[in-house]
Order: sequence, then structure tokens, then C-alpha cells
Amino acid sequence: MICRKETMVKQKVTYTLEVNGKFILIENVPARVCGETGERFFSPATVEQLQKMIWE
Repeated sequence: MICRKETMVKQKVTYTLEVNGKFILIENVPARVCGETGERFFSPATVEQLQKMIWE
């Protein structure tokens, strides 16, 4: 299923990542969420900041 642009909403979500068998949860991450599929989209700046936080 493909998400239509008009169904996208800005929300704060919990970003979950598994690293070396451990789960990392980061709350209140800004994302655009598809109202049809639930798929989450993050801006490049947000992804860069998340990666920096996780790997430091």
C-alpha cells in the first residue's frame, strides 16, 4: 500500500532501535506518520541527530 501525501500527519513518536542485542528507545521524536499505513518518515536532520545520540 502506498501512502498518499494528504494522509500524512505530524506526530511525536517513539524511535526504537536494537544495537548488539539491546533495545534503545527514544521518545518524542518528530515524524510524519501515514494515516493509512502507520509508516513513519523522519527528516534527514532528525535521523542524523538520532544516529549521533545513539553512537556517542
